[in-house]
Amino acid sequence: WLTYKTQQIGKKLNVVLTNIHVFVGPDKWGEDFPVANGPRQSPINIVPKEAQYDSSLKALKLKYDPSNSKGILNNGHSFQVDFVDDTDSSTLTGGPISGTYRLKQFHFHWGASDDRGSEHTVNGIKFPCELHLVHWNTKYPNFGEAASQPDGLAVVGVFLKIGAANPRLQKVLDALDAIKTKGKQTTFTNFDAKTLLPPSLDYWTYDGSLTTPPLLESVTWIVLKEPISVSSVQMAKFRSLLFTGEGEAPCCMADNYRPPQPLKGRQVRASFK
Repeated sequence: WLTYKTQQIGKKLNVVLTNIHVFVGPDKWGEDFPVANGPRQSPINIVPKEAQYDSSLKALKLKYDPSNSKGILNNGHSFQVDFVDDTDSSTLTGGPISGTYRLKQFHFHWGASDDRGSEHTVNGIKFPCELHLVHWNTKYPNFGEAASQPDGLAVVGVFLKIGAANPRLQKVLDALDAIKTKGKQTTFTNFDAKTLLPPSLDYWTYDGSLTTPPLLESVTWIVLKEPISVSSVQMAKFRSLLFTGEGEAPCCMADNYRPPQPLKGRQVRASFK
């Protein structure tokens, strides 16, 4: 979903947004990114009966300003909706995190068919799609700095389950025709990301990583228990996007998810009994 190249500048790690060739699959990432086999990689398979209820976990507080949405981009491996993040007008607080995290963007992962596509699974069950709302910790100066810190990012994951068409999702899907090929972007304004959340904000949480290179282990994952609905027709719209650029042989965008990674002794906590 997010990709970077890292540069050492005066002993400080800067993380710079860049492109990754989507056709290099997750099975090859360990060759270029040794952290692919690290101790806190994502996604994972969540086993509810093994998740530990933690009464100290707070309720999630999401305050999103619709006027912060600014654009939508086909980045060659998904599409993302970007937000203005220079003030605390769209933030995540509470939950398992301390401090204030600003909304940077949201994006999705999905499969070539409705029986797969989510990155996280629950008891081994795959959903057709998963939404990720990406936030960064404002104790760091910017998103790039935060992305290299153990507590730098917080991502809220939302499963999409086949059911009734989701009218709140439709505004996003209607914009996809304008960004069909890799690198295309257009303005996307006045969108309230909170409308994509389910009624219940019960969640599982664990310490994890980015799910695309460079797989930095900087993410506090907050995976919501309750999915939102999406129709099969709407899922087909996701797959109308292309991995490829204009003028290249078209390759439909699908199966852009990383499979679950080993838990390696990590504890998954639940905000609910």
